[in-house]
Amino acid sequence: MIYEMQLRDEPFRKISDGTKTIELRLNDEKRQNVKTGDFIEFSHNDYPDRKILVKVIALHHFDSFAELFNAIPKEKLGYRPEEYANPEDMHTYYSQERQSQYGVLGIEFIKH
Repeated sequence: MIYEMQLRDEPFRKISDGTKTIELRLNDEKRQNVKTGDFIEFSHNDYPDRKILVKVIALHHFDSFAELFNAIPKEKLGYRPEEYANPEDMHTYYSQERQSQYGVLGIEFIKH
């Protein structure tokens, strides 16, 4: 199965250059269907013709982004070693209520 997801510029660039190997999402109905071995085609929000195809190699399920950030090396999430990885940043996209409702997902991948 191939899923389509959109990304802002910074995460798109980090996936493109290989510095981000886990995408963070709410584990909503759409993401609950993603399985290891599936493909995701990421497109750039501002330039939809720019795409990156990746293969899902692992799924990391957590109750919150705080738990995910504590369990997974921040470099896999696209942070540099000297950067502070703040799970609260994810509240920009997903409310605490929605995190509690669905849980969160780290989608680990390799570029295809």
